[in-house]
Parts: sequence; structure tokens; C-alpha cells
Amino acid sequence: MDAAPRHDTPQPILEVNNIEVVYNHTVQVLRGLSLSVPRGQIVALLGSNGAGKSTTLKAVTNMLGLERGAVTAGSIRFDGADISAQPPHALVRGGLFHVMEGRRIFPDLTVDENLISATYALEGRAGTKPNFDRVFEFFPRLAERRKGLAGYLSGGEQQMLAIGRALIAEPKLIVMDEPSLGLSPILVEEIFGIIARINAEQGVSILLVEQNAAVAMAVADYGYIMEAGKIVIDGPVEKLALDRDVREFYLGVGGGEGEGGVKSFRDVKHYKRRKRWLS
Repeated sequence: MDAAPRHDTPQPILEVNNIEVVYNHTVQVLRGLSLSVPRGQIVALLGSNGAGKSTTLKAVTNMLGLERGAVTAGSIRFDGADISAQPPHALVRGGLFHVMEGRRIFPDLTVDENLISATYALEGRAGTKPNFDRVFEFFPRLAERRKGLAGYLSGGEQQMLAIGRALIAEPKLIVMDEPSLGLSPILVEEIFGIIARINAEQGVSILLVEQNAAVAMAVADYGYIMEAGKIVIDGPVEKLALDRDVREFYLGVGGGEGEGGVKSFRDVKHYKRRKRWLS
């Protein structure tokens, strides 16, 4: 997708324009990708494994250099400014926080100490103090375990802590990578309910990478679907939910008997051809 995305929505807080990403000077992962996150909204970035979703988030937060990757074309603007030359810690202090896949908490620190570690993001912001009470309001279980080592928390509690650290940093935009990974369905529902509350009550914009398309679309305003390093379809989630291919390939509905269901090797080949989105 070469053209800039179209939204009849508020001014974007994040604009990714036609970027390309290359690893090790040889492997191209993103191929002219464009997307935007309107201020105050939740945008879902969906796609299969290897589509380039996590790479997109790392490009936005300038983390690619840690993996010998680089944005080689295009531009990324956050809150109206080009951020291509800003290091990750400067972006965090400017209000852009990355909740990475796999939680990435400090297991040998307590819950309190993990939250305190995020207060460095507030340096230079006059009159801003860390709001630990707000974190514990969203995540009461963390309050009960605040003096315990984070490494002993359950997977769901560690995800809560990862999101709680983001809240301490007073972000304008949170990019989240696979918050449902490894969690039970009940915990997934709880985490995504809190994500929706953070957006609604705090006005925090969210770019959400998630393989569980159903739960992501339940909280998102707008969605993008990636294949092979580029956007193949985008639109309001209500529109995407009605798209036959989105329903079949990502929501797991449709495609029954008489509707192109995968019933034979010939059908499998047809299924895979269609999944390339005629690109």
C-alpha cells in the first residue's frame, strides 16, 4: 500500500508513511508500509506470524538497531514531529511507550521497583509525578503483590505489570505487542477490558499488534491487516468484520459447506491463493 491511509477521524498522533525496513543490509521485511493512529483511538495491526507486525512496532520506537535493522525509506512522525533521529529513551520521555512481546519485566525486582524503573520517563516534565495509585486502581492484583518479586507473578500479572509501567510513564501513545500471548481466555478478556478502559478513561492512544484478531477488533476503532511486510486491507473494525476474507482467515468464521470451506487438497490450494489477497 503506497498511498497514505485515509481516516475521517481526529489528527493522527502517529503517522507511518511508506516505510521500508531492511535487516543486515540484505533482508527486506517491510515494503512500503503506511498506517496512522488517530489521537485518542485504538488501532489494531493484525496478521499472521512473519508478516512484519513486531518489526513495525520496533521501527516506530527506534528499536531496530538492536537487531541490525534499519528504516531505509519513508518517514515516521509522532505527535507532529519526525522521530527518525530520536533514540528510544527520548521517545519514551516524549510520550511513546513500547510494551514489548513477552512482558520484559525485571524478574529480580519487586513489583514496586519495576514501576519505579519507569519513572525515568518523567524526567524533564515539570509538575509531573508518578501516579502509582492509578496503576493499582487498574490492576488491584499488583497492589496485593507490590512487595513481591516480579519473577514470581503469573503470566497475566506480569502482563499487567508491563502495562502498569507504561502508565507510570504518562504516555500519549502505547504500542503493544501481543498482550494476549500465553494467557488463558479469561485473562485475555480481563487484559483487553483494561486496555479499553485505559483508552477511554485516560485518553491514551494505542497501536495494538495482536494475533487474536477477534479480541483486538472488539476493542479497536480501526484495523490494518498485514501480509508479507505490507498492508493488504484496512478500515473501521465494523467494516473489516464484514469482509469475507477477514472473517475466514482471521476471525475463523464463514467458509462452511458450499461457501468455499477447506475440504480437499484442491480447496487448500485455493485457500492459500486467496490468502495472498490478489497481490
